[in-house]
Amino acid sequence: MKQDIKSLRPEELKRQLAEMGEKSFRAKQIFVWLHRGATSFDQMTDLSTALRARLDERYYITAPAVERRQESREDGTIKYLWRLRDGNCVETVLMRYHHGNTVCISSEVGCRMGCAFCASTLGGLVRRLEPSELLDQVLFTQLDSGLPVSNIVLMGIGEPLDNFDNVMTFLDLVNHPDGMNIGMRHISLSTCGLVDKIDKLADLRLQLTLSVSLHAPDDETRNQIMPVNRSCGVERLLAACRAYFETTGRRISFEYAMIDGVNDSDAAARLLASRLAGTGSHVNLIPLNHVEESPLKPSSRARVRRFQEILESQGITATVRRTLGSDIDASCGQLRRKAMQGEQAE
Repeated sequence: MKQDIKSLRPEELKRQLAEMGEKSFRAKQIFVWLHRGATSFDQMTDLSTALRARLDERYYITAPAVERRQESREDGTIKYLWRLRDGNCVETVLMRYHHGNTVCISSEVGCRMGCAFCASTLGGLVRRLEPSELLDQVLFTQLDSGLPVSNIVLMGIGEPLDNFDNVMTFLDLVNHPDGMNIGMRHISLSTCGLVDKIDKLADLRLQLTLSVSLHAPDDETRNQIMPVNRSCGVERLLAACRAYFETTGRRISFEYAMIDGVNDSDAAARLLASRLAGTGSHVNLIPLNHVEESPLKPSSRARVRRFQEILESQGITATVRRTLGSDIDASCGQLRRKAMQGEQAE
């Protein structure tokens, strides 16, 4: 069977080419072509016809197709639904900020984490994305939109740390100077709290930004909305976060979806502040995106402001995430879910 050439690190590609009897510099030529968006070996015009034919016999090149593209008339946010090689779909969102363009990518087709407020987990996990498929979301979003991407967030469909090895390979690829060359400090990775993988990530000492989707300061509430919490609990998760900070020196950002009547009380704010005291952490309050299949509702603006005020009065830095693309189903998983429902109806 053919191999996915775009998922190979440069040293792996160089080694395989050497086994084919090719010079090592060919690996860089091919790598550059792939990371410029080449979709066939015939486009690699500085390679001989014979080598291109041999490559085509051994490898395939991933290239997603635009299934749907929606652009917000409010803020210019662009949401893509990409059709992958096997027919599955994932979402990518391009957000425009004054400091540059940020692309939010998916790490899996579906998700097995089961968070009650998230459309991505409806239907469960289908499969994990390959490194090339993560890279393609960044690369082809940039090519299709014509907008340079300067920042990446792994906060789309799926749990990045549940696809640990492929995500780490992707980070090496997208960070490579012969590729897109996007620095680690311009990359954020969001996790629902897989403690063992947070520990493993800490050992790598990458300079990316780790965001932890906390969403509740106590086990009783977090167990109800995030089943992953039952495996470790809030205390163990926060201990792993402190250890991560001590190992890497990188401050952690905590994501907190504001859910009406569930986790938005004054008492919850005070408990959250006490548990994060002295960590130098930042809390990002997120107005909940309503999912049709879920009974959960977003907190009112007044309640969000009150929650923020309590945190800040206790010395915790807290911001309210700006809502982008609300007119184009920009919250995670909604566009894919609608496409799936349409296919089932057909």
